[in-house]
Amino acid sequence: MRKRMILMLVVVIAFLAIIGSVKYFQVRTAMAQQGSYQPPPEAVTTVIARPEQWNTTLNAIGTVVAVQGVTISADLPGVVQQIAFDSGSAVRRGDLLVRLDSKQELAQLASAESQRDLAGLNLKRSEGLAAQKIIPQATYDQSAAEHRQAEARVAEIRATIQRKTIRAPFSGVIGIRQVNVGQYLAPGSPVASLQALQPVYVNFTVPQQEMSRLQRGASLEVKSDGFTGTETGRVSAYESLIDASTRNVQVQAIFDNKSGKLRPGMFVEAALARGGSTSAITIPTSAISYAPFGDSVFVVEQMKGPDGKSYRGVRQQFVKLGGARGDQVAVLTGLKPGEEIVSSGAFKLRPGAAVVVNNTIRPGNSSAPKPEDS
Repeated sequence: MRKRMILMLVVVIAFLAIIGSVKYFQVRTAMAQQGSYQPPPEAVTTVIARPEQWNTTLNAIGTVVAVQGVTISADLPGVVQQIAFDSGSAVRRGDLLVRLDSKQELAQLASAESQRDLAGLNLKRSEGLAAQKIIPQATYDQSAAEHRQAEARVAEIRATIQRKTIRAPFSGVIGIRQVNVGQYLAPGSPVASLQALQPVYVNFTVPQQEMSRLQRGASLEVKSDGFTGTETGRVSAYESLIDASTRNVQVQAIFDNKSGKLRPGMFVEAALARGGSTSAITIPTSAISYAPFGDSVFVVEQMKGPDGKSYRGVRQQFVKLGGARGDQVAVLTGLKPGEEIVSSGAFKLRPGAAVVVNNTIRPGNSSAPKPEDS
């Protein structure tokens, strides 16, 4: 019985040793195969890096602001008696816009003028009597004070009548009227917008490091989808305070706007010249892999795999970027002319990955693209 148990134990140990050896060689073979595994190549498009002359311009987004612009409003309450302007018309400084009913003030003015005239006659009488020492000096002083009070009352009523006559404070284009004849206006009620369109300002922001390159009087151009062509102006002022959150500074440019294309509130794209042109390698923006630790591209070149065979793979190359225009971005350092760069499909790559190039359909690479839906 004891010999049988020992024999069984030997058989079990031998069986386990055989199974363990088989599994060991299977795992070793799998690991060897895994080490030599090469994933299938990724399909990408490429572009050849070529140097170009890059104009050193700074692009910014701006807003058109009127040099003079206000919302005309009522100063005193009253009923609209007359509207003397047409919506959207040009007006000159001092032109009558709206007249409020002032019948009550006119009646008060007539009464005040009568009181003033009477006070003037009394002052003349008192002046003659005081010269003859018939009345005391205090009586003359009282007559003089009453006359001055009467004149002040007349001036006060005339000022009230003038405040109920709304005139254009400066020349410009008036907007759509917001009042009607017979309408009661409370103090501060808007009547219409008045904007001076020649000249106009364009406000935009630039990074603080660009301040030294943009001098006052520098020329710039703006364009917008609201009109064709461009408008030319010049830098007129800088904001004295830099935004602490963005480190940007507000810049103001002035435009003659003789064509009248620029309107207050319009969104425009500004291009500022910063000197001559410089040489840079331009590639599509789709080729850039943006990351907090640095921007990079993938360069296609011949590589050797673990098995010693040659294949087309990618190398990650960190680059320093410049400005952008259209579909292109300028690479200042990191690339050499003639290198083949992955222009699309970079998001699925890793250093050393195999690729197959298919340039049948490639992303845009134009400095002035014209989208079909524009």
